[in-house]
Amino acid sequence: MQDQQTSPGTLGEGTPPSPLTVDATRPRIWVGCLAAYNAGHLHGRWIDVTDTDDIWETVRAMLADSPEANAGEWSIFDYEGFDGAEVSESAGFDRVCVLADYIGEHGELGGKLLEHFGQDLDEAHAAFEDYAGEHKNLGDFATDFTEETGTEIPESLALYIDYDAMGRDMELGGDIYTVETGFEQVHIFWSH
Repeated sequence: MQDQQTSPGTLGEGTPPSPLTVDATRPRIWVGCLAAYNAGHLHGRWIDVTDTDDIWETVRAMLADSPEANAGEWSIFDYEGFDGAEVSESAGFDRVCVLADYIGEHGELGGKLLEHFGQDLDEAHAAFEDYAGEHKNLGDFATDFTEETGTEIPESLALYIDYDAMGRDMELGGDIYTVETGFEQVHIFWSH
């Protein structure tokens, strides 16, 4: 497990060290000692979120190195790599590991779905069952959907169909919802 120790400092001298100083391929949390924090020191570690036992081992070692005697309480002061998933300062490490696994599997799209569903992990997971793919925009989706359903549009009428409006109507009517992950990266989900 990779972790990064932070030397004690006084509050106001800075924030948790930049997570950019180490490999950030996996979500990470910065766990700090509350006793040190309350005494005006910033003491903690960046911890790669792998599994609960490894996190606890690192937290126990960090607390043992605290500049405050008998330090036993901790808090999650910062996090990165969760792509939209929120991690509270008092989140249990089991929940943090589940979120990290979910983001590892689904990436930014998974994080955006968590935002869409108010951080409800069950709903975000279930949404992938209704995934209709990635498209440049709603008009492209409506075009593909029309073609895939076998609807034959006479060539003489094809230019009169407004697929952008059709896609917009599908979204406004509640048939679909969208999640954008970038320019011309519109992910479509069926609403049921």
